[in-house]
Order: sequence, then C-alpha cells, then structure tokens
Amino acid sequence: MAFFEGLIETEDGQLVTVTELGGVSHYVIDDKGFQRHVESSDIDRVVLAQFVTQLAEHREEASELMLSMLGQDDLFTKAMIDSSLRQVDVEQVLAHRLPPEARQWLAMLGFRVVVDLRGVVIRVDMPAAAGGGDPDEE
Repeated sequence: MAFFEGLIETEDGQLVTVTELGGVSHYVIDDKGFQRHVESSDIDRVVLAQFVTQLAEHREEASELMLSMLGQDDLFTKAMIDSSLRQVDVEQVLAHRLPPEARQWLAMLGFRVVVDLRGVVIRVDMPAAAGGGDPDEE
C-alpha cells in the first residue's frame, strides 16, 4: 500500500503515480518516458520518520490538540494520549492505509513530498500549524 499516494511529485512538479508489482506497491516516476519504479515503503518510511521527529519535538502541542478534538480534558485521557504519542512506530503506521479523505485534506493544506528521478526524498512540504506563525515576525 502506497501511504502517500497522490501526494508525491517530482522536482519539476509531475505527479508520481502508483502501481502494484508482485503484490508490492511502487511509486512510478516518469523520467522522460522511462518509468522508474521505487518501492512505496522506501519513500513512505522517510516521510513518516520526519513526521515522528516533528511529533516528538511538538508532543505537548499535539497532545493538547488531540484533547481539544476529543472534547475531553481529564488526566486519564491526557495520560493515554501522551503514552500513544511517545510510542508512535513508523512500521505500525505503514501497516495501515491513509484514508483517501485524509490524503485529500493534506493536499488541500499544501502537503507534498518532492522526490528526484531516482525516488530520493528531496523535501517534504508540510502545512504550517494553525496559528503557529514565526515568533520573530511579531
């Protein structure tokens, strides 16, 4: 399963497609007519590892946001969320499929992964957190 299907493009802005080969998902990168196939999990792991790093750096804000979304602010729920955020595992996340609605939402927010023609992740454009502007700009 290609986790970030529809969210990956090449440096020149060309959307990367997905295909299955031997039961394994591959991102297909068009290199002037030559179709390069890169296992989707190779790219997805790199991107998810960046997510996990950012999550660790902003764990408290993520915890507060999740409590707010759940509409609960008790100690037990907070402890459960904090524990879950500390135990995020890239392989467990990869075992699930990102729902199409979530991919569409990420695309609308400006999320995208840019790869070179060999499938190496060049950058990940992540939407800025709501209200999370640069404190130096104030």
